[in-house]
Amino acid sequence: MTDDSTGSPQDERDRLIRRKANLERRALIYEYTRAFFRDQGFLEVETPVRMSEVAPEQYIVPFNSEGWFLSTSPELYMKRLLAAGYDKLFQFSRCFRRGERGQFHNPEFTLLEWYSAGADYLQMLNDTERLVTHLASQMGMDTKIKYLNQDINLAVPWRRTTVRDAFNSAAGWDPVTETDPLRFDSDLVNKVVPTFSGRPTMLLEYPSAMASLARLKPGATEVAERGEIFIAGLEIANAFSELADPREQEERFRDEIAHIQKASGRKAEMPVKFLDALRHMPECGGIALGMDRLVMLLCDAGSIDDVIAFPSDSA
Repeated sequence: MTDDSTGSPQDERDRLIRRKANLERRALIYEYTRAFFRDQGFLEVETPVRMSEVAPEQYIVPFNSEGWFLSTSPELYMKRLLAAGYDKLFQFSRCFRRGERGQFHNPEFTLLEWYSAGADYLQMLNDTERLVTHLASQMGMDTKIKYLNQDINLAVPWRRTTVRDAFNSAAGWDPVTETDPLRFDSDLVNKVVPTFSGRPTMLLEYPSAMASLARLKPGATEVAERGEIFIAGLEIANAFSELADPREQEERFRDEIAHIQKASGRKAEMPVKFLDALRHMPECGGIALGMDRLVMLLCDAGSIDDVIAFPSDSA
């Protein structure tokens, strides 16, 4: 995290002057991203920042706002639009999560999410591969870039590997058959991701216990159709073949609500409006991409503070 604590108006002015080049590049990245999706027939939408309900997730704690919640993700609203017949959607969404502050985290951040009816998680990951290489080209960058002195090769195709294969190779165990969330998180960061080196990597087929809102893989229900993209050690995006079965999703939510209550005493509610809409949602793929981290990558910036004008410590 950059040390940008403000001491005087001049300190803030100097800090913002230093940010100008990155903020200008950020604006261009947004412009090119919008054009990328519009050229493919996607509709840009806006959904509420203050939400009546959120998906219960143990490791994501929302901010309360007078009995509502500040958005942790636009996912539920975008799926309600899909259920109403919208088929290709994208959105830049301001999101808020408690307890997230560090080199790569700010409590307020921007997610780019898009959804496509009839698609699956592999198509969404392929979209991301094309988007990132397109943005690099539009920004005048080669497929070989540097990020914090790392040589990164964005040339397609990017590496693809399963969670099972990556963990067996780098950490010596299989998270698909052994459930150990703390060990998973530690080994992912310290053993698995470092093996990806300078190649963007898609990590596929997460264990079913980590399915969240993704469907299980037909014929192999021990894994979910969920994948994440890592570039230069950064988790950039998280894709699902979206679960469209309201009964199964409600069961998962009930389990998660119980886990939240047991682990923290926090009371989470069932998102009933979303579950009602889910009855009408088509099979689709969806993905959430961290825009701040993508901008960091394309600006060679070492901290999220370097690519936003007013991080929480300076707001």
